[in-house]
Amino acid sequence: MAGKEHPAGQFLGKKLVNGASAGEKSPVPTRNGAIRIFRLFGIDVFLHWSWFLIVIYDIQSRAPVYNNSYGWNALETLSLFGIVLLHEFGHALACRQVGGKANQIILWPLGGVAYVSPPQRPGATLWSIAAGPLVNVILVPITFGVLFFAQHVGLTDRFPHLDKYLTGVCFTNIVILAFNLLPIYPLDGGQIFRSLLWFVAGRANSLMVASALGFIGVGGMVLVAIFLKQPWFWILAAFAGLNCWSGFKQ
Repeated sequence: MAGKEHPAGQFLGKKLVNGASAGEKSPVPTRNGAIRIFRLFGIDVFLHWSWFLIVIYDIQSRAPVYNNSYGWNALETLSLFGIVLLHEFGHALACRQVGGKANQIILWPLGGVAYVSPPQRPGATLWSIAAGPLVNVILVPITFGVLFFAQHVGLTDRFPHLDKYLTGVCFTNIVILAFNLLPIYPLDGGQIFRSLLWFVAGRANSLMVASALGFIGVGGMVLVAIFLKQPWFWILAAFAGLNCWSGFKQ
């Protein structure tokens, strides 16, 4: 749908690109209830009010990791969203590189959403999607390099919480990358699969197939939620399911 902006986002590492048509509701955040925090490369970054609730909850629930040192825990939580933001800028800048439109990113409890409108070509869409996980790939040697350097010069011995923090950042980035690449629409992996299928099956058929396979992935998330008894997986499964249904109807 040329000319229409589609939200491309991730839920703490999970990527979503929504092809909802104009007038169709999509379960992604909007600027309503969000505040503009800065502008970079012509892209406005917004923070949804509900983001603060999750950050406060995360800092309090994980305080024992740093022996109730809220400062380190807050730093790790903010680093998580920093990685998410870099991921979203990867999507947005790649979309612009292929001649698309991208001027807005929103951070919210499930991660981030980059509103992008790439040219309606499979190659352009593929690059706009793949650039997000590519950012995380680039961050792997960087984060581990910082960790190994800190260990080599003895900083982690002097500051034990630093070792936990740097290890946590490395682990978080890998989890974001791995989860994004799951072949479940609307995650990055599912949308990459959809873009590749677009080359041979066309836009509409590729979206329908990717959405249908996405429902299988949603079923897997439900099983994980039942097994781990984690409410976040229920939320993610519901969110992914709604987006699969939105894509399937098109």
